[in-house]
Amino acid sequence: MTQFVTKRIYDPAEADDGYRVLVDRLWSRGVSKERAALDEWAKDISPSTELRQWYGRDPAKFQEFTRRYQDELKANANASTIFANWHTHDRVTLLYGARSDDNEAVVLCSYLALVRQ
Repeated sequence: MTQFVTKRIYDPAEADDGYRVLVDRLWSRGVSKERAALDEWAKDISPSTELRQWYGRDPAKFQEFTRRYQDELKANANASTIFANWHTHDRVTLLYGARSDDNEAVVLCSYLALVRQ
């Protein structure tokens, strides 16, 4: 079974990260592609621009952000194909740029635990 974990993209890549996926829609400032050591940039399942801008990293909106992002994931036609690919790996590290733990990678990790394939 695939293990999903989250990690800031600014933290160094490690051998036990497994398959590394950036789940932000925007590239993180100051991180080179080499340093990021990505296997995939999953922009297609990132929160929409509208949702991201509405949320604005406001902790008071995190619960509603979670609900809205999960609704977007359920409606995303590409999500099942992307998730099926991830489930072919033993470990998938979902990378994010935010300083806070209230971010899309945490929501996505919880969502993946609910929709295991």
